[in-house]
Amino acid sequence: MNLLTLFADGRRYMKTWPMVRQLGLYFPEYRVVKATQLTIIVMPILGLIAAASQLYVLGWDFLPQAITILLFFISLPIQGLLWLGWRARHPLPLSLFDWGNQLSSTLTEMGIACQPLGARACYLDMAAILKLAFERLDRSYWDEL
Repeated sequence: MNLLTLFADGRRYMKTWPMVRQLGLYFPEYRVVKATQLTIIVMPILGLIAAASQLYVLGWDFLPQAITILLFFISLPIQGLLWLGWRARHPLPLSLFDWGNQLSSTLTEMGIACQPLGARACYLDMAAILKLAFERLDRSYWDEL
């Protein structure tokens, strides 16, 4: 798989995943998406501050170390996107596959157009069904979880 494809899948998965606390008990995506969204904003700024303060205090002789610190801070959101991209294309286990098909059949019975999971279903497909379900189903359904 191409590295740029992983980034694109990670970003798409991050936007597709429903940010609902109930899912945080069952899936690590809630925490990873929150952390990645935060690090995309904060880490470049913190990296610049850390590198600039190191150069200010220790001088230009420590430029390689300052660049290393900056690259470390910048790599943190990249790592989150890579993990999300890998997870988005990871095949679903059978238990989640069955639950996703039950959820899609529940949505279809309510008259909501929803595709059932195919044989090669992945977490991105599951995220699309979950997002649709959280937008359309009652709170009482999710309280039973």
